Amino acid sequence: MSSELRLKKLRGSGGFIMATVNDDQQRKGNLGGPDLFLAPVGRLDSEKISKYYCNTCEKEYEGSPKIEYENPNEIVAENLVLLEKGQYMCTTCGSILAEYRNFSKPDEAASVGAAIPVTNTNVAAPPAQSVQLQEQPKTSTSVKTFSSITGLAVYDTEARKVGVVKEMGIQPDQSNIVLVVTKNDGNDITVKWDDIQKIGEIVLLKSLLAENNLKCTKCNYTNSQGSKFCESCGNKLK
Repeated sequence: MSSELRLKKLRGSGGFIMATVNDDQQRKGNLGGPDLFLAPVGRLDSEKISKYYCNTCEKEYEGSPKIEYENPNEIVAENLVLLEKGQYMCTTCGSILAEYRNFSKPDEAASVGAAIPVTNTNVAAPPAQSVQLQEQPKTSTSVKTFSSITGLAVYDTEARKVGVVKEMGIQPDQSNIVLVVTKNDGNDITVKWDDIQKIGEIVLLKSLLAENNLKCTKCNYTNSQGSKFCESCGNKLK
């Protein structure tokens, strides 16, 4: 086992870490380019991390960053369960170096279906190996589902329409579910699932939609709200 471990640089949107990883972890972190990314790998043993770099501090630190995580075992879409979510944080300034999400498909042969509304996030699913998606009774009103959320209007907290939902997907680093929203000006932008307050007849965001350009000048990826560094390549956004 020890012969399979190699010291590698794994990038995040807010910095990078140096850690010893095995072949399977390297495979997960390889998104097709020369760099390895931390988000698809998920949670690493802190003892395997030798040092990290924080983009906010612009400084390198010895040892492991702080790792916080939780296991919601939450059904976020039809045939898609969020098993674990966490983040790597700088121990000095608290900035997030990388975020990750570990998902599971109870039925690997089936595709992911419609999103489950945010109002249902208190309903936890059992562990992935025993997850069974049961049809809700016709008389039940506790869970509202959608055949599709494409085309729903998106509003911010000031009741301003900012656009419509184009599609739902997963970020290139597989760290989070996002909505691709076509704004009023015709440009597309991604909104993280965590930034959505409620889904009903409309999609209501938790905050105002920033007007700054979140498209990376290096790889042309359109990033989520609040991003300081590209979620795809790690480049600093203007």
